[in-house]
Amino acid sequence: MTSRKAELAENLREVEARIAAACRAAGRARDEVKLIAVTKTFPASDVALLAELGVTDVGENRDQEAGPKAAEVPGLRWHMVGRLQRNKAKSVAGWADEVQSVDSARLADALAKAVHTLRYGGKRDQPLDVLIQASLDDDPERGGCPLSELNALADHLAQSDDLRLRGLMAVAPLDADPAAAFERLARASEALRKDHPNAAEVSAGMSHDLEQAITHGSTCVRVGTALLGERGLASP
Repeated sequence: MTSRKAELAENLREVEARIAAACRAAGRARDEVKLIAVTKTFPASDVALLAELGVTDVGENRDQEAGPKAAEVPGLRWHMVGRLQRNKAKSVAGWADEVQSVDSARLADALAKAVHTLRYGGKRDQPLDVLIQASLDDDPERGGCPLSELNALADHLAQSDDLRLRGLMAVAPLDADPAAAFERLARASEALRKDHPNAAEVSAGMSHDLEQAITHGSTCVRVGTALLGERGLASP
């Protein structure tokens, strides 16, 4: 085993142990929580090693990185987890299985149009799974749909044949108690499911706060640093 693969294997064991412990503490089964490896700024070779170690889901923050990586390492489920501009919708629809950062009707429409074009052209055979990014701090710089507008956006998404609403995603506010934020997200998810029962996914929790997220019902944690190490300043 190469030194890098051994390093990733040890990191993965530690992350898996944290997830399992958090699930036990919350009275939940381990298989209720999906692990997404966030590989921003790390090379496709690391993605390939993680796949060899059993990782099946990979998250990316930037389209320009993700497309080439997805082409180089096929057979995984790829998630767009970063903020997304409408002009990137066509490109993202070409590689992503799921977009977790939909925060407006305009972005949803751009993605639906891109997916429709790909499906009509025989370049995609499935709708795009999407999560609404919920804002837990009302900071426009961090993205996200205000909690008061979640239902309206969900209703809009539900009208599309090319998008499938799967749930909510959120990032805990900076310098705040993540547990309180994730409790708010859990309440928002419960309310959303009354009208959209299939929108049951809750993507919350990262390297530093995954335990609190799992305690409050997260079904998907997005882990980068704890798996791959500290990121450099630029993409390789």
